[in-house]
Order: sequence, then C-alpha cells, then structure tokens
Amino acid sequence: MSILIRDVLINDIVKDIFIEGNHIREIGEGLVYDADEVLDGKGMAALPSFANGHTHAAMVLLRGYADDLPLDEWLNQKIWPVESKLTEEDVYWGTRLACLEMIKAGTTFFNDMYWHYHGAARAVQDAGIRAAISAVFIDLFDEQRAQDQIALNRKLLKETGRYSDRIIFTLGPHAIYTVSLKSLQWARAFADEHGLLIHIHLSETQKEVEECIHEHNRRPVEYLNDIGFLGPDVVAAHVIWVDEKEIQILREHQVKVVYNPVSNMKLSAGIFPYGKLKGAGIEIGLGTDGCASNNNLDMLETMKFAALLQKISDGNPATLPAAEVFQLATTGTFTAFGLPAGELRAGNLADLILVDLDHVQLIPHHDLIHNLVYAAHSGCIDTTICDGKILMRNRIVEGEHEVKQRAQDLVTDLLRCGAPA
Repeated sequence: MSILIRDVLINDIVKDIFIEGNHIREIGEGLVYDADEVLDGKGMAALPSFANGHTHAAMVLLRGYADDLPLDEWLNQKIWPVESKLTEEDVYWGTRLACLEMIKAGTTFFNDMYWHYHGAARAVQDAGIRAAISAVFIDLFDEQRAQDQIALNRKLLKETGRYSDRIIFTLGPHAIYTVSLKSLQWARAFADEHGLLIHIHLSETQKEVEECIHEHNRRPVEYLNDIGFLGPDVVAAHVIWVDEKEIQILREHQVKVVYNPVSNMKLSAGIFPYGKLKGAGIEIGLGTDGCASNNNLDMLETMKFAALLQKISDGNPATLPAAEVFQLATTGTFTAFGLPAGELRAGNLADLILVDLDHVQLIPHHDLIHNLVYAAHSGCIDTTICDGKILMRNRIVEGEHEVKQRAQDLVTDLLRCGAPA
C-alpha cells in the first residue's frame, strides 16, 4: 500500500509526502510516484499525529458517570464497583469507542492500563491504531490474588503474539497502595526477563505519600528504589508529589514520566512539577488519563491545559510554550515507548494528520502550532493516518456509527443490571 499526499503545508512550505508500506519514504517538492492512493493536500497542513502517554481507554464508558468526587470516593464507591461487572466484550466496545475518539482527535498511539487485556487488544487491532497495553495488576496484598495475577500475565504474554505489531504488551502494576511488595518485585524480574515496559501510577496524591511514609518510613519513589523496581523501562503516570531527592532518583534510573493535567485538576490531585522534572533531564510525555477523570481523549485540549496550568503555577506566561507542549504530545511520548514517530521525516512510521487550515479556529495564520495548542480543538483535524493506512478522511471513520451505538447500548444494559447510580 502506498499513499502520495500532494501540495500539503509542512513547516510553512508546500511539499509532497510519499508513504510506502507503514513508513514515510520521502518528503519533498514535486515528487513523482505511482501511488495506490493520492490525496490532495491543498488547504491542509501535515503534522505528526499525537501519542497519549497514559489512559484507561475503556473507561470512556464511564464518561460523565461519577464526576466531582474526591479520588478515594470516586474509585471505591463509583468506579471499581462498575468495573467489577465489565466483561471482555464490554471492554472491547469501550476501547473501540476510545479508539474512535482518538482517531478523530489525531491520536495514533496510547498507553493503556485496564481489565480484560484481550478485549482491549482486539479493539486496537480492529481500529487500526497503536497501543501499549497492560492488564492492570491489583492484588490488594492478597497472596492468592497475586498468584492469579502473575499467572494471568504469564499467559497473556504468550497469547499476545496473535496481534499486530502495533500492539505492545506491557506490565501494569496499578500503584504501591494496591500492589504488594512481592508482586512489584515479580513485575521487575519478569520485565527484565522478557524486555517489557512497566506502566504504574506513582505519587498521584499527597495521601499516597503520607500512607507510604507511615507504612514504609519513606516516600513512594524511595520505596520503589529500595526494592529495586525502578529502571528506564518504567513509565510512571502523574508523579506530582515528589521531592528533590526523589527527582534525582527518577533521573538516575531514567524513569519516564507522564503529565496528566486535566485529570490532575479534576481530581484535585495537585500540580505536576514540570520545571523541576525537566530541569533534572527526565523524559516527560503527555496523557489524558481515562475518560472518567478527564472527560475526553482530546490531546489538543490536554496540551492547552498542560501549558496553562504550568504558567499559572510558575506565575510566568513564558513557562511551557506552545511548541514545547506540542513536542511532549508527539516526540516526547512516542520516543518514551521506542517508536520512531512524532516527527515528519523520511524513515519514520507513517503516523500523521492533515489539519484543515480553513477551520475557523486556525484563522488567521500567524502560527499554526500556537493556534493548535491555544485555539483549536480536534474538529480541525480532517485526516488521520496510522501505520500507512488512512483511518479518517473528511472527518469520517469507517464503521463509526456502529461503534457509538454498541457502546451506548452496553452501558445502558450495564447500569440496568445494578451498577451503583
């Protein structure tokens, strides 16, 4: 399969893009190729697609279900009771809905942690985008539950070969307050044995830190360091409540960190210490978190909140400028997962978007990146391409009506069957 995109704006210059297979082969002016598909890029700008560094995709089914609650109440009284009723088929259609939303918002990769691994993996496979997927590991310090989770992850690793290489199997120990010491150490050893990434929530709330100090006489990052858990294969979501010593530990172990501004604000978790982490040389990506605590998967909106929150926190409008936050959502997150994407250049994966320059929120044309970050929403994205395949054109995704209808129907059935109101 090959695609030739003609006369599209790239960095303020009109060029052509030739895609062959799943990679960008050439970018230049007046390219001559006999492509299977030719797209007219006039009036469009080509940009790298976005990567969502932390989410729980199927939680889109809970969008608007349990808003305006403290984190503990939100999780224990609302979210977890509903999630206990979810089936693999529910997670499939929930993840399909999330993938649809991401495609329409220009996102072609996400890092996921949720239940029913195969439901999520099948959905990503069918939707045509990329994901790092972990089966959330929670043992609640119960030995039998821990053994069951370990057996499940061993089994899933063997079974994941049935899927496209767009799907990366990862480990997902939920957090230090839901996963036992022995299970965290098992995850570390299993990741080392098989070359896997580990996805974990870390230092999201002040309460988490206080409880860790009470239980272990040390802060969360120190605790994970002392048990030998940290490493360059760890992707830690949130990382809000860290001190200078912990930041240095994260730097020494080359831990990747994901900033989730909207979820952090909605749950009153705190303000991500972007400047300190960046100053220490820590790799930072950007994420939405799940739709129960955001409530969407729009990375353009997330970029805006990410920048504005840091500006008000620092009292400096120059903090986290548009180009920098755009980089977090593209190369910053793609590279954390070892994916050659996030920048339009020959040899990179053919993951890109075409933006409609005639969209009202992109006029006037002073600076495209500034407009995208501060003015636009995902409605300005006309075309999404992932892995060399056109997933959305003229804002239409094949099969989107069925996905929306199936998701709505199953949520109606789920709540009718006794999930708490």
